[in-house]
Parts: sequence; C-alpha cells; structure tokens
Amino acid sequence: MTSGAAEVLRLLTVRGETLAVAESLTGGLVAAEIASVPGASKAFRGSVTAYATDVKRDVLGVEGTLLAERGAVDPQVAAQMAAGVRRLLGADWGIATTGVAGPEPQDGQPVGTVYVAVDGPFETVFGEPGGEKVVSLRLNGDRTEIRMESVRSVLALLLEELAGEQTGNERAQDTERNGGT
Repeated sequence: MTSGAAEVLRLLTVRGETLAVAESLTGGLVAAEIASVPGASKAFRGSVTAYATDVKRDVLGVEGTLLAERGAVDPQVAAQMAAGVRRLLGADWGIATTGVAGPEPQDGQPVGTVYVAVDGPFETVFGEPGGEKVVSLRLNGDRTEIRMESVRSVLALLLEELAGEQTGNERAQDTERNGGT
C-alpha cells in the first residue's frame, strides 16, 4: 500500500513541508505506512496514537465538551485531532483518523463509520487560510479491512490536497508568466 504514502512524501519533500499524524481507529497504521517509505524522515515529524478519549482531549487538544456531547467518532473530533497534532508536532500538515472498526458499534455509531481529516496551510477561494477538511466514510468489511481502507483514505485525502494546491500554484505561476490573463 506504500504508493500513496510514497507520493505524499515525495510532494511534501519537493515543497519542503512536513507532516504529523493523529490516529485513533488505525492505531498507528498510518504512521507505519508513512515510515515504511525510504527517506520518510525528510518530511514525517511523527505521530500520536490517541486511542483513548482522554488522550484526544489532553494531548491533542480536542474540546472536552465536544467529546462529551458527541463522542470520539465525529467529524469535528477528526478535524481537531488533525489540527492538534499539527500544532503539537510543529508540522505544516496534520492528518487524523477516528471511527469504528468493530466488532461493536461505538458512541452510537455503526461499525464502518470513519472520519478522516487533513489540516494544513490551505487557502480559501478568497486567498485566506482555510483550516481543515474532513471526509465522512461508511466502510464495509471486517475490522482489518476497515482500518486498512481508513489508512488509504486519509493518505488519499492529503494527496488530493497536496496535488490540488500544486496544480493551483502552477496555474497561478502560468497566469503570471502570460501577463495575468
């Protein structure tokens, strides 16, 4: 599965940017996937496996009231995990996974409910800092399949953002070279 991780690391290295990872249901699989790529240390700052809810709150800075009201399986929790690990480890980009791999439902959410998030130096359409993006997934399969698909999905989300920003920057540079038209 390292092709997604390898491409993420290639783009981060080219851009001179870094990555931090916060994981819940994947339990370190995202970090392991990234670290399996030779040269990962050029861009990978590290990770926090925040399996317990209090670790999400106390280490990653996820709001306690949010966790109490909605539980750990929530899109805002994923967003705050990504922002928290980015801040904690001093990275340009933070990604996060939270969800229910099974075998039992959790926090009122069915097995296969997963949220993946990316937090980084986005720009909105108005050129202002944008914050984070979260994707909601409903995955099928057993515990292992759900966890592995979550790894693939969070890397794909980051790759989409990195490639999209690169394309956007190339367009801006091309417009500049062509007299702003």
